[in-house]
Amino acid sequence: MTVIEPGRLFHDQDGRPVQLHGAGFLHTGGRFWAWGEDKRAGGTFSAIACYSSADLAAWRHEGDALSAGTGDLAPGRVVERPKVLRHPASGRYLMYLHIDSADYADARVGFASGDRPAGPYTYHGSTRPLGRLSRDIGVYAEGDAGYLLSEDRDHGLHIYRLTDDWLGVDSLVCTTLAAHGRHGYESPALVRADGLYYLFGSDLTGWATNDNRYATAPSLAGPWSPWRLFAPEGSATYDSQISAVVTVRGTERTSHVYAGDRWLPDRLADSPPVWLPLRIGGGRARLDWHDRWSIDPVTGSVTPHDAPHRAHQEEST
Repeated sequence: MTVIEPGRLFHDQDGRPVQLHGAGFLHTGGRFWAWGEDKRAGGTFSAIACYSSADLAAWRHEGDALSAGTGDLAPGRVVERPKVLRHPASGRYLMYLHIDSADYADARVGFASGDRPAGPYTYHGSTRPLGRLSRDIGVYAEGDAGYLLSEDRDHGLHIYRLTDDWLGVDSLVCTTLAAHGRHGYESPALVRADGLYYLFGSDLTGWATNDNRYATAPSLAGPWSPWRLFAPEGSATYDSQISAVVTVRGTERTSHVYAGDRWLPDRLADSPPVWLPLRIGGGRARLDWHDRWSIDPVTGSVTPHDAPHRAHQEEST
């Protein structure tokens, strides 16, 4: 079992730095699949890279799932936050993307589909969901229902229900505001544990990291609890921004992994992942630092290879 070292780059089977920036994850076919922004060309679009792993630590490059082309996917455009769901009826893999202009004026969500996790994916275009701005996104699926999480700084963080084919937006489920009430959170991620929904997000501070927060609710429509910290106050979520929460369902337990980015604006391709075990349960979420740790994908058990040396401090609100 390969050890994960938060803040250090993963390397693929050929020794190249893994390009899983702004990543999305899916477990299928006995492997973890991940898609990320390939930042080797800088901040604008070149490709969405695809990787697979047995243990979330040793990654195999599976090729480019989506490559630069024309229109929304032209070089010089912004294509970020690739997230993938598998549509239960068709079995197809559906990719969702933040689509934007270089000055972030477009604020749209894009849709693509493929027959295999690695693709290639066919791009179907972009839209503003129900006419609203859409920047950082997340996705969530439950049964035959798919959901899009979308940051709209004019109004808040939206949860939308997708159309039956999951390639469009059907309706607005709810909108949440940040703890200070001025806007929503970006880079959203959503999981369900013990009958409760946990919604995670990052404040709007650009490349600079901040104290990410979470809220809980018994239903996707709410009511949502006040937003709280899940990492020590002032740690800026261990100098990272959430990208996704990976659920590992094992024979002994279900575990969760926080997958975050530590952005290096001048060297985006070298921005290291900050992935850590995330404890979720009883209405609480907690993230502790470990220099080295691993997860057993069969049992779901997490093994720290050192003692956590930054105590968690949780806000009451």
